[in-house]
Amino acid sequence: MIISALKKLVRKENLSDIEITSIMNEIMEGGLTDAQVSSFLTALRMKGETIEEITACVKLLQEKANKLHLDKNVIDIVGTGGDGASTFNISTATTFVVAAGNVPVAKHGNRAASSKSGSTDVLEALGCYIALSPENNKEILKETNLCFMHAPIYNPTIKNVLKIRSEIKIRTIFNMLGPLINPSGAKMQLIGVYDKNLVVPSAHVMSNLGVQKGMTLFGECGLDEASIFGKTYFAEIKNGIVEVGEFHPNDFNIKESPLDEIKGGTPYDNAEIIRGVFNNKIQDAKKDVIVLNSALAFYITDKTKTIKEGVEFAKNIIEKGLAKEKLEQFILATKRYQK
Repeated sequence: MIISALKKLVRKENLSDIEITSIMNEIMEGGLTDAQVSSFLTALRMKGETIEEITACVKLLQEKANKLHLDKNVIDIVGTGGDGASTFNISTATTFVVAAGNVPVAKHGNRAASSKSGSTDVLEALGCYIALSPENNKEILKETNLCFMHAPIYNPTIKNVLKIRSEIKIRTIFNMLGPLINPSGAKMQLIGVYDKNLVVPSAHVMSNLGVQKGMTLFGECGLDEASIFGKTYFAEIKNGIVEVGEFHPNDFNIKESPLDEIKGGTPYDNAEIIRGVFNNKIQDAKKDVIVLNSALAFYITDKTKTIKEGVEFAKNIIEKGLAKEKLEQFILATKRYQK
């Protein structure tokens, strides 16, 4: 089937649910060669993934995942990566602010595939232990209002594409799948995407998968987060309805800043940035972008009625040292399970 599928993709034809599910299953089971997998991922990217194709792949991977069964509503905050912006780990920093604001966060992430630092990488650089089982994470979530699910533990079949993704160094459907296959079944999600054309389709995929409240984002400067430079385009999900819009940082009294001011580096560089913001030693654009993305999470989860209120709420959490306390609490909680 892989050969016929590749021919269809080269002709810019969409794949049926059966076709893409069958091929994705072969990839997950290690049934295709590296050349076939890289050709498939590249051809699919060049054609452009449809809502139906992404939804079918997510459902398959969810079936194969090790689940984290929770008895509370949680939010996941994640970027797809692959935006090429080389920013620090904004969504990871945001999770600590949101958890400190008494909103439960179940974050799902991995090591970097198309950037310098993935969420797993920066959490380890901060001192967290990430090889946590579902049972471990249930306890950590109960204690800290936050847990982190390292993708290879919860979605072990994706190991067959990690090497290929790191070698071809282009965005693929897996940049989209990672954020959408949260093993906790989070019904609230804040997802940044690497392409404006993916904002609305991604929201519809999330809605198809049962997300009740959520938002997909693309920053005008090419950012897979809410941006502090130029406009951010979004699609908001509310109980099955998708509404689109845009905003500017000035709308929330946040100063517009150039992208260079939120650049990151290695996992250790990014960890230092996060600690600097939480210690109130960094007061520039890096703090602003964390505040803005945290505000969106507070708005989505109804913690605040408006994004503008969320901005003030997030600022207070950081300035009072609550985000720093949450980070330290989380580090200690995870290290109890270190072997």
